[in-house]
Amino acid sequence: MNFKQWIAALILVPVTGLAQDAINPEGLPGQAGRPYSPYADRGYPTQVYFGDTHVHTGLSGDAGGGGTRLMPRDAYRFARGDQVTSNTGQPVKLSRPLDFFMITDHSDAMGAITDIIGGAPNIMADEQGRYFNEKFNAGGETAMRAAQELVAAFAQGKVSEALNYQPGNPAYARVWDDIIAAAEEFNDPGRFTTFIAYEWTSLVKGNNLHRNVIFRDGPERTGQIVPYTTTPPLGSPNPRDLWTWMENYEAQTGGDVLAIPHNGNLSNGWMFSQKDDFADGAQLDAAYAEARQKWEPLYEATQIKGDGEAHPMLSPEDEFADFETWDYGNLDASELKTPEMIPAEYVRSGLQRGLAMEAELGVNPFKFGLVGASDTHTGLTPPDNDNFYGKFTAYEPSPHRAEHVSKTFADGSVALMSHQYITGGLTAVWAENNTRGEIWDGMKRRETYATTGPRMRVRFFGGYGFEPADVLRRDLALVGYSKGVPMGADLPAGEGPPSFLVYALRDPMGANLDRVQIVKGWLDETGEQREMVYDVAWSDDRVLDVDGKLPPVGNTVDLSIPAWTNTIGASELGAVWKDPDWAATHSAFYYARVIEIPTPRWTAYDAVKFDVDMDDDVKMVSQERAYSSPIWYTPQKD
Repeated sequence: MNFKQWIAALILVPVTGLAQDAINPEGLPGQAGRPYSPYADRGYPTQVYFGDTHVHTGLSGDAGGGGTRLMPRDAYRFARGDQVTSNTGQPVKLSRPLDFFMITDHSDAMGAITDIIGGAPNIMADEQGRYFNEKFNAGGETAMRAAQELVAAFAQGKVSEALNYQPGNPAYARVWDDIIAAAEEFNDPGRFTTFIAYEWTSLVKGNNLHRNVIFRDGPERTGQIVPYTTTPPLGSPNPRDLWTWMENYEAQTGGDVLAIPHNGNLSNGWMFSQKDDFADGAQLDAAYAEARQKWEPLYEATQIKGDGEAHPMLSPEDEFADFETWDYGNLDASELKTPEMIPAEYVRSGLQRGLAMEAELGVNPFKFGLVGASDTHTGLTPPDNDNFYGKFTAYEPSPHRAEHVSKTFADGSVALMSHQYITGGLTAVWAENNTRGEIWDGMKRRETYATTGPRMRVRFFGGYGFEPADVLRRDLALVGYSKGVPMGADLPAGEGPPSFLVYALRDPMGANLDRVQIVKGWLDETGEQREMVYDVAWSDDRVLDVDGKLPPVGNTVDLSIPAWTNTIGASELGAVWKDPDWAATHSAFYYARVIEIPTPRWTAYDAVKFDVDMDDDVKMVSQERAYSSPIWYTPQKD
């Protein structure tokens, strides 16, 4: 045997032996008919992409009027990682680029604000136009108050015809065309994906019913239409009419579109109302439920104007329910908050109401996945507490932005303190590639989760065959998809109680994890809405107490710097959990909540940066979190 023959034998013998060992009885390579390579023929999403689904630039009246001068192209540059100059002249840059981005400027009066500020001839010929031109160009608090005044005038139908730009106005179409063009210029599939979108801003009696309308399509389809507005006769504030417009868009263009309702904590009980508030309180019907489920597969669980996952009044046993809760009234302070409104404003109670309405109507109108967003009105969307640029230009970094800026109600009560704003959330989408089609499809099937800013990775599956060892697998996703269904999906009835596979990996630039919880909501045998929060995985060898409660993880925050250390918590957590309170006849939903260890809030960074003594009621520490989309269990029908 010469040297070449010896080398060939040395290489070929073990390879041949391995190949023979890998042949299964069916004659196929790998176990159970699978290829030897675990990555071959993979048919499920393996990547998670983070982005913002709710951003306003200077094209929106309340943003441009309040001093925002950054326009869509500026916002795109910032989101993809470029350094830009903020509206107040400060250099600003993200710690990491976003993967995808949607600019959602208001559809009503599109193009008007730039003409008002610029003093276009048609504006200056109008008394109200001259008034707002003067106020907006004065800048500062004067411009901010004028922006609020203009929004109220639109909501109350008191804006002059000269300012009320609507479809048919040449300026309106011109601005929409430029919004489309900007999205196309910055769309870079595989690296940075942009979407054509707008906000439909329904504000009825101060009740925030806004929706972000997101297209899967490019200019060849979106260029055939102009956005739907809330102003009759061409528009309507009723969501049913928006859904009809969306249906017509798809029929006319062959395109695809969905809508995402805003965080409903300022809807004054209208977001998940069980009656038709546009029809004198008539009962909702199956047609409404079917349309809402079809066109609104997602819901904004958290944003700058507070968190909307749960409320302490509704969930008194949930120690994490009171997270950045806004409880002072609706968007324009025309009404005070009442306890009766709160159940129709929060994710968990909305999901519970959906189960109840499905039992009555046969269709669940509130069957939504969860996303997070900013709702920034500065064109800037930094989700990190050490880089917070506020909701409006007036709240960009300064020594005074955390001072009490408030509204006063008729009874003398005061609300809306500027320090109550929080950093905007992010939307995480599981998809195979960073493209419009893949990300939009992931949103449509609800394979999404919301975070309050950190970029933690979260997997959540439901099924009937998960075993404790599954959570230790490095190919956890393969196990999850092959044995069950992912977040956002339906879990049909099976043999015995369902089990859930949940896994979370911390943000590589962020804090360790405190715990992972599974939140369950269900209808009991009497039809009563019930809920339970289960701790299923946690860090630091803590032990549940006699009441089943987990002790706090601790707190390493040093407010003098400010900073924290990852000497507590865990970098990853996971579990296989079987529902101990399952009943085969109970309709239910389950979602995962992942909670970080304590970290400094943006107000803590401001206190050090600007040497400010914060008032005692200002929160300085936060426990950021993520919420997966639910999995719904439906009992087998007779």
